[in-house]
Amino acid sequence: MTNDRGTVFAGWRIMRSDAGRFWATRERPFPRAAEDAGAMRTVDADDLRELCRAMAEQESLANTTAATR
Repeated sequence: MTNDRGTVFAGWRIMRSDAGRFWATRERPFPRAAEDAGAMRTVDADDLRELCRAMAEQESLANTTAATR
């Protein structure tokens, strides 16, 4: 998945519900520390732009958690 800024979200599975809502699930769990810090493996949004933003937020949280360890 690539957003409008060219960011690639490898490792995320994108789905669209029957109601038209977008969902993404990370194929691999986050490290335990990232999950404890609140990183969510599954996110949803009304459109792809919002979905990309949600995935980026989760990856950023995980990366920040890893950097502080």
